[in-house]
Amino acid sequence: MGKIPPSLRPAISASFLKKPPSHVPAESSSSTLTQFPKPHHFPKKPYKKRPSQLPGKTKKSQETDSSRMPNALTFFKSPNISDAMKLFSSIVNRNRAPLDLRFHNSLLQSYASISTINDSIAFLRHMIKSHPTFSPDRSTYHILLSQSCKNPDSSLAAVRQALNLMVNDGLKPNNATTDIAVRSLCLAGRLEDATELIKELSLKHSVPDTYTYNLLVKHLCKSRSLGTVNNFIDEMRSSFGMKPDLVTYTILIDNVCNTKNLREVLELVSKLKDEGFKPDCFVYNTIMKGYCMLSRGSEAIKVYHQMREEGVEPDLVTYNTLIFGLSKSGRLREAKKFLKIMTEMGHFPDEVTYTSLMNGMCREGDALGALALLEEMEVKGCSPNSCTYNTLLHGLCKSRLMDKGVELYGLMKSGCMKLETASYATFVRALCREGRIAEAYEVFDYAVESKSLTDIAAYSTLESTLKWLKKAKEHGLVV
Repeated sequence: MGKIPPSLRPAISASFLKKPPSHVPAESSSSTLTQFPKPHHFPKKPYKKRPSQLPGKTKKSQETDSSRMPNALTFFKSPNISDAMKLFSSIVNRNRAPLDLRFHNSLLQSYASISTINDSIAFLRHMIKSHPTFSPDRSTYHILLSQSCKNPDSSLAAVRQALNLMVNDGLKPNNATTDIAVRSLCLAGRLEDATELIKELSLKHSVPDTYTYNLLVKHLCKSRSLGTVNNFIDEMRSSFGMKPDLVTYTILIDNVCNTKNLREVLELVSKLKDEGFKPDCFVYNTIMKGYCMLSRGSEAIKVYHQMREEGVEPDLVTYNTLIFGLSKSGRLREAKKFLKIMTEMGHFPDEVTYTSLMNGMCREGDALGALALLEEMEVKGCSPNSCTYNTLLHGLCKSRLMDKGVELYGLMKSGCMKLETASYATFVRALCREGRIAEAYEVFDYAVESKSLTDIAAYSTLESTLKWLKKAKEHGLVV
């Protein structure tokens, strides 16, 4: 399973038969392109392992040990505060061994997952009162803080309540506190509250660390205008001395690249340099990605030469980005040129590199050449992934090489690979166009069973294709 059948092996062009660079392990003299290593690119079927026993203990003794300490995560089935208090009291009375902080926190976490913030606070107070040896620390109050951030209340009242409890107990909020609050609010989609709270905590306690700061900037970039993000950055700088770092500028550049406003990218790079930062490889890769998304390969190559001139060494992502962009824009010859350069620079092509080249070859109608590249890829020990096979399937169908497409689909099916939406639609239409309706229905069944597409999406594509086929036959367009 996984090897390319002989019928799928076209004649291989001389350009793909060159001797591999010295840093790549050479194949033995007896190996040919029809001899493949052991198939290893298909995922193995999952299997369940039996839980291992602890060393020196029998299964029975382990069960006995585990039964002595109750599992806090399975305690609470009702949010009723009275029931929770009774249950806690029974646990304390039943266990002779002292219950540590970790268990109390686990208990509070369990109850907080199903209760209101006010009931969780009441439960914490009950634990402290009925069990004096329990002394909550920051991690205890962080549980309440995280819960309060998930509160549907549109205000920060519940969050401030949790913070006040913590402060009144003599525990000053630190960077971890700020991080938990900001992350929880961002996950709940409460960006305005996260922005307000980070300013409040910066004023009353301490400024956030760069990780929390950049996390909020990243979330703001996803749903707010660049002007709004810049206003937040400027306010944090002027009011609290929190300056953006290289990661901050990279986030901003990536956001602007995604909006395809590359003029602002150049302004950000200039600003980055004015701040005393030198663009690194990640920044340049991000800019190149923006140009490649717009199929502007010439500008991407200019960025590549600029980074080399400034002493920044390109990495594998740099070359993969260039090869993808050039292949996408129909500049396959230049893409192959960079494939040669990257191997000379010591970067071994991976599945992303090969799939990008295959995509470019299929776009030019050279699906057989893409199959030849697949063989070279496996010979060199690089495992194709699902995206590789979907790219080839799409290309073979577009080139009307249906027999080879069907065989490739068989390999994908035997390897439990999912069909992507585009390749599924192209494959089904190609089968129907050739009158292979039964096979199209079988592909539909597999797409649904493998959860490649939703039932509705898979059926909608098949139904629309069959309607098109019926009309085409009525007009004599299809025999």
